[in-house]
Amino acid sequence: MARGGIAGITGAGVGALAQFLLVVVVTRALSADQAGGFFTATALALMVAGVAKLDAGTGLIYFIARAKTYDYRGISGYIRAAVAPGAALSLAASALLYPHLGPLALALPFVVVADVLLAATRGFGTMRPTVLLDGVLLPVAQLALVGAVAFTSPAGLLPGSSDGHDEQVTGPLAAAWGVPYLLLVVLAAASLRGRVPRTPYLPGTGRDLWRHTAPRSAAGAIQAVFQRLDIMIVALLAGPAQVAVYTAATRFKVVGQLANQGLSQAAQPRLVRAMAEGDLTRARELYQVTTMWLVLLTWPVWLGYALLAPWLLRVFGTGYGDAVPVALVLAATMMVATACGMVDVVLTSAGHTTSSLANLLAAVGFTVVLDLALIPTQGALGAALGWSGGALLKNLLPLWQIHQRYGLRPFGRHSLTALRFRSWAAA
Repeated sequence: MARGGIAGITGAGVGALAQFLLVVVVTRALSADQAGGFFTATALALMVAGVAKLDAGTGLIYFIARAKTYDYRGISGYIRAAVAPGAALSLAASALLYPHLGPLALALPFVVVADVLLAATRGFGTMRPTVLLDGVLLPVAQLALVGAVAFTSPAGLLPGSSDGHDEQVTGPLAAAWGVPYLLLVVLAAASLRGRVPRTPYLPGTGRDLWRHTAPRSAAGAIQAVFQRLDIMIVALLAGPAQVAVYTAATRFKVVGQLANQGLSQAAQPRLVRAMAEGDLTRARELYQVTTMWLVLLTWPVWLGYALLAPWLLRVFGTGYGDAVPVALVLAATMMVATACGMVDVVLTSAGHTTSSLANLLAAVGFTVVLDLALIPTQGALGAALGWSGGALLKNLLPLWQIHQRYGLRPFGRHSLTALRFRSWAAA
């Protein structure tokens, strides 16, 4: 688990750096309005794809991890059952959104299928495809292609032009951002092919998968909306320029999200097995050790960002230095969220997908209320405060629930294990 967690965090670090540089490239190459339009389009695409994938990957991990005891018999049927609905839904969304997103809409099915296939590889206990493909290859390829398009566009279409052809700049940029997902699907399928045994289809596998996954599908859709709803509301209420400022100031948010994702991807199959077997001692150890790792690895980033924000934000260009209050809200919120650990992963690993859904609904509702109240007057800062309120609620509710039901806490005697040199050397 340590090796998988460190591999996941390494990939997260590379991905976070590439995404940060991507924002720098876009804000430097385009005007604030153009950059805001690009960020709004990509956020909308990822939000729709997050809904369309129906969180099938989580269900696959659950069934594949449990299937190890009987040599993964029938797993190919689960994989097909997981891929088909999301692919169909994303194709329909692609057709509906093409008039608004252009070539970017064509990437939606590839985003969805790649996510499900990579989740399946993690169910078999390996992190390598996820780290190399999703953590390194995808963001680096997006950075390279978007950078090439941004800095080779005709001079007349670059920031400061008044010919009204912003779409001709952001359109190719969006296409360059979406193309790497095609390669990701091909390589993810190749990585999975050698791991899935050739066994006959078992009737009822699709029914079993979606009976378990359906509540989590709704939660996954709400989570996808929650992650990028703030950008959509800022675009509607404050305009694309404020979207650019908000995206730049909150770009470091991805550090905590990817670090959490890197550890949770490694720990989730083990948590599923521990909770299924009623081994609370093992579950408690996994939860507390990963929480301590998250704190040790991300708190220095948040503290450094809070202290250096006045200088770091200038990297994005003129006009972005005023977003220091947004950066401070982000840093404080992520430190609290990180200290809660992988609470939602623990909750869903124990089978409480309905509770997870209710928590997300409460968090999204709270975020929307705060956004509508604060963004019209506070702009990007109002969006940051709204996101902060929802993020805190989303972490504190499941923290209380897993403590009440299982007596699990994010810190305890197992936290010391993460501080021992031997645990890192063994990784």
